[in-house]
Amino acid sequence: MKPQDFFNQKDKRFFFRDPAKVAAYVGEHCPREAAGDIAAADEVAAQRFMFTLRWDMERTREPVMFDGDIDWLHQPGDDPEWVYAFNRMRFWICLGQAYALTGDEKYAQAFVKQMMHWVGTVKKDDPDCAKAWRSIEVGLRLEYWLKAIQYFKNCPAITGEVIDVFIGSVTEQAEFIMGIWDTYNLMSNWGVLANHGLFLAGVMLPETKRTRIYTVEAARRLAAEIDMQVYRDGSHWEQSPMYHNEVLHCFLDVVLLAQRCGIDLPPVIGEKTLSMCLYDMKSAKPDGGEPMMGDSDDIDQRDQISKGAVIFRDPQLKARGYEEPDFDTIWDIGEEGLDIYRGLSHEVPEKADFFLSDSGNAYLRSGWTEAATWVHFQCGPLGAGHGHADKLHVDLTSRGEDILTDAGRYTYVFGGDRVAFKELRAHNTLMVDGHDLYVCRDSWECDRLTRGVNQRFYADDRYGYAEGGHLGYTALPEGVYLNRRVIYIKPDILILADEFYTAGTHRYNQFFHFGEQGTLTQESRDSWTYLGKKARAQMRFLSPEIRSREMDTRVSRHYNEWTPAKGIETEFSAAGSGCAFTVLGVCDSADSGALTVEKLPVYSNFKHIQFTDAEIEALEIRFRGQHSIVVIAHREYASPTDTFLAGGCVGFGSAVVFDLCREEIETGTVLAW
Repeated sequence: MKPQDFFNQKDKRFFFRDPAKVAAYVGEHCPREAAGDIAAADEVAAQRFMFTLRWDMERTREPVMFDGDIDWLHQPGDDPEWVYAFNRMRFWICLGQAYALTGDEKYAQAFVKQMMHWVGTVKKDDPDCAKAWRSIEVGLRLEYWLKAIQYFKNCPAITGEVIDVFIGSVTEQAEFIMGIWDTYNLMSNWGVLANHGLFLAGVMLPETKRTRIYTVEAARRLAAEIDMQVYRDGSHWEQSPMYHNEVLHCFLDVVLLAQRCGIDLPPVIGEKTLSMCLYDMKSAKPDGGEPMMGDSDDIDQRDQISKGAVIFRDPQLKARGYEEPDFDTIWDIGEEGLDIYRGLSHEVPEKADFFLSDSGNAYLRSGWTEAATWVHFQCGPLGAGHGHADKLHVDLTSRGEDILTDAGRYTYVFGGDRVAFKELRAHNTLMVDGHDLYVCRDSWECDRLTRGVNQRFYADDRYGYAEGGHLGYTALPEGVYLNRRVIYIKPDILILADEFYTAGTHRYNQFFHFGEQGTLTQESRDSWTYLGKKARAQMRFLSPEIRSREMDTRVSRHYNEWTPAKGIETEFSAAGSGCAFTVLGVCDSADSGALTVEKLPVYSNFKHIQFTDAEIEALEIRFRGQHSIVVIAHREYASPTDTFLAGGCVGFGSAVVFDLCREEIETGTVLAW
C-alpha cells in the first residue's frame, strides 16, 4: 500500500490531523515535557530502555542496553513485568513525538528498524514468545503502534514495504484478539485493554469488510465489559485508581474516535465513560493526583479529566482539569480538541464532598484549591488482585502535602515486599489480636475475604462524616465487629472514632503512615506531632491504657521505588465493647497553635443519670480558634424518650457536633441519627 493511502483515509479523523500543529503547541506550552520526551526518544533510538513515563504501569529504574540486535524476550531480573512492558512499545510514541517536534529522521529510522525486527523475530505461535503475546500486551501494542505511526506522516522512512509489514502485523494481532472472548476478559481490565486495541485497529486500518467486523465486535465486547466492570458510582470494580484510569483511558479513546469517525456506540459506553471521568474529578487529591489505593502509583490524573472535558463538553471537568491541555492530553485530542477545550467555560462543582456508595469510598474536602484539606475513607470491596487490605483506611492531605498516606504497591513479584505493601499493617486502619484482615496466597489471590458494612455519609459546608465497618473479625472466638466513624470539622480537625463491639477481651492495634517528607515527634504518652515542609499535624489518642510507638515504614509512589518513612502503631486491650478516639489538628508548618482535647461526662436529661462510656461519649476540642463538642453514641439510649447533655449542650443523635464559637444558641448538627 502507498503510504499516502494509509495516512489519508477518506472521512476519518483520528487523534490529530497535523502533528506539526500539535508540536507547535507543545513547543510553546510544554517545553520542559517536550525536552524530556526528546531525551527519552534519544534513549530508545540508541536501544537503551527504561519505563519512566507517567502512565507506564510498571516503572523501572535501571536502563537496559542492547548493543546489537534487540532481544525482545530479555528479562533483566526476577520480574516478568519488564518483558510485558517492553513488548507493549509505549516508547515508540516517544519516537513519533520527537520526530514531530524535531523533524530528525533518526527517530523514524529507529521506529522502522525496531518494528521490522520485532515482526520478524517475535512470533505468535512460538512458545518462547508467549510473554509478548498475552492478550493485554497485544491490546496495548495495537494502541501504541497505531498511534505511533501517525506521527510519521509524510516521512521518507515509511515506505510502501514498511506500511505493508505494519498492516500485516496489526492485522495478525487484531485477529488474535478476535479469537479471545471469555468470562475472564468480560470481568478483567485485560478484556478492556485488548478490545480497545481491537477497536482502534478496526477504525484506523484501511477500511475493509473485515475491519468493519473488528469495529462492531470490539464495540459489542466493550459495552458488555464496561456495563459489568464499572459501578454506578463510576468506579472500576478492581478498586485501584491506576487501573481505573487505564480502563478510562481506553474508553476515552473509543468514544473520541467514534465521535470523529461517525460510529454509533452502544449508549452504555458513553454513559459509563462519563461516570468514570466524574469519579476521577470527585476522588482526585487537591493537586490532581489519584489516590494511592490498591495497586496505584502517585500519578497526576488531570489528563484523564481534561480529555473527558473535551469529549463530553463538560465545564465541571474542565474546571478540575488543566488550565491548558498538558503534554499528554494535547497529543490525544489534537488541534480539534484544543479548540473545544478553550471554548469550554469553568464551572467549579458546587459540592466538594462525595460518597461513592458502590465502591464504599468517601471523599471530604475543605474546598477545591490545591492547598485544601482532603480526606479519603475506604470501606468497600477488596476488588480484584490489585486490591489491598485497606478496609477502614483513611488518607489525609493538606497544604499540598500528604500527612496520612497509603503505602503504595512497590512490586508484583510475590514475596516479602509484595505482602508487606498489601497487608493491613501498610494501611491506616485497625487490627484485632494480631490477625491480618486478608491473607495473601500469592501476588493476586487472598484468603479471608470479608464485607464492608454500615456505610453512612453526611456533608455540609462545615462538617463531613463517613462511617463504615466490616465483618473480618466476627469469626474470631468471641468475635469483634469493627466500626470506624470519620468526623471532619472543616477546615482542619479530623476525628476518628474506632468502635469495637464484642463480648470478649481483645488486643487492638491502630496503624498510621505519615508522608515521607516530614518528621514525627512524640510529645507525651498519647500525643504526637508530624512536621512537614508545608503542614503541621498534632495527634491525640484517647483510649484507656493506650500505648503508642514510632514505627519504621515505607512509601512507594512508583513501581520499583520506595522511600523510608515513619508511622505510629498503637496498642491497647479492652474487655467488651468500647471506642478508641484519635483527633488530629492540621495547620501550616510554621503555626504554633495547640490542639487540646478533653473527655466530657454525658448525662441523660430525662433519666437524670450519667451515661456510661459504652453508651455515649463526648469530646471537647479546641484548635486555632475553633471550639467544638463532639458527641458519639455507641448504642441506642433514648428509651422511652431522652436527650443527652454534654458540656452544657443538649442534643439527640448518634453523632452530633456543636460549634461553641457561634453567637446564636447552638442546637448541634446531627451527622448521623
